Amino acid sequence: MIVCVAVVGHQNNPLYIQSFTEADDALKLHHIVHCSLDVVDERVNNPKKSSPTLNETFLGLLYPTENYKVYGYLTNTKVKLILVTTDLDVRDADVRNFFRKFHAAYVDAVSNPFHVPGKKITSRTFAERVSTIVKSFGLSSAG
Repeated sequence: MIVCVAVVGHQNNPLYIQSFTEADDALKLHHIVHCSLDVVDERVNNPKKSSPTLNETFLGLLYPTENYKVYGYLTNTKVKLILVTTDLDVRDADVRNFFRKFHAAYVDAVSNPFHVPGKKITSRTFAERVSTIVKSFGLSSAG
């Protein structure tokens, strides 16, 4: 189950953070998202020699914690998309599919002429679309 998604700007400023749990966990999830930014910066600045391509935007599993797994995705404009899940056996294909849909929703939100680049995303349509994507996560593998 997805417990948190986040969009973080290229200067590590939070543009959108949504948690899908009780309010008690929200602060902990924000902390996990913030800590994952160090891992993203490390992977981007020090790519492994065995990495498939430098153009790969899907960063994969950033790090596991005791209760969560954190995945990352980097856009061409260095905006980071973060996913925190409680599922310990998530398929990479499902996560890639999630990030593809999440990135498309993000692009649509920032393409709005009333959105100021670099500012928080306050679009209700974007929030509803993200909620729909989160609810559909992993359903394709069940069938």
